[in-house]
Amino acid sequence: MSPRLPAVDPGRLAQWCEERLGSRPVGEIFRSGFLSAVIGLRLADSRAVVVKVRPDSPRMAACVEVQRRLFESGYPCPEPLTGAAPFGDGVATAEAYVPGGTMLPGSGRSAWAFAGAFARLVTLAPRPAEVPAVDPPPSWADWNHAGAGLWPHPEDPDVNLNEVAGPAWIDDTGRRARDRLRAGASEAVIGHCDWLAANLRWNGDKLLVVHDWDSVTADSEAVLAGFAAALYSTVSVEQLATVELGSANGGAIGAKVAGCGISARPSRPAARPRAPAPALRRRGWARGSAARLRGSRRCSGAVAGGLARLPGQRRGWLR
Repeated sequence: MSPRLPAVDPGRLAQWCEERLGSRPVGEIFRSGFLSAVIGLRLADSRAVVVKVRPDSPRMAACVEVQRRLFESGYPCPEPLTGAAPFGDGVATAEAYVPGGTMLPGSGRSAWAFAGAFARLVTLAPRPAEVPAVDPPPSWADWNHAGAGLWPHPEDPDVNLNEVAGPAWIDDTGRRARDRLRAGASEAVIGHCDWLAANLRWNGDKLLVVHDWDSVTADSEAVLAGFAAALYSTVSVEQLATVELGSANGGAIGAKVAGCGISARPSRPAARPRAPAPALRRRGWARGSAARLRGSRRCSGAVAGGLARLPGQRRGWLR
């Protein structure tokens, strides 16, 4: 667990479970987390649950509602058992514990399995207007923030990327990516902005469960596809794709999202005219590049070359 996380008092946790779930914990299954404390518990009534404790935010109630709506639609996510309820100075939620599964599908690291699961999420998710606001997005997804500086202020207080000295090309390319996205803004849909292999579990080629529903956000399809491509693992579940491979993965994810996005949803009125596939891909690539640049900025120059060596066509997408 992250050393930045405050310890979760066992007595308070037991009381919270009894009040919100009707049963006290009798055993701990696991404990993990970084920006939040995630605790798997066995309750006295034999249920297995996961309680997540984190700082309070108005968006938490909306995240739980999106997760609940997706669960009811048949999407493979844990069933929410509570809303966002006070826990000391923070807030906690509980969901059913879904064990098992592997981090990669049976077909391996093919982008199409991840893309299909992501596109289905976008298809089944409620429209932003149908749920409470999921703003502000998580810090790593807040590319269009209104604060000072180019880079969003992180939830991790140790690093303010706007104060880190580093190669000028990272800031320059990040600014171009942001401007490109703003110029091509389109209607927002709901998606997941932390589409890491570690947050997904598979049973063969069938998606078993998606975790980390604090990462719900609302943005354009291109931006969400760009996030998913930037976080795609190619060599191992702990190693992300290169920007070049991320572009190819973004094409797969973008194609899936474009093929079953909001305008194709049954029983819903037609949305705006869809952006041509090349434009969707360019904006998705810009978003994915911006996400990877943020990671490079944290390294303050440890990453050499990067976008500066990309083919001229893709550099042109940022102009």
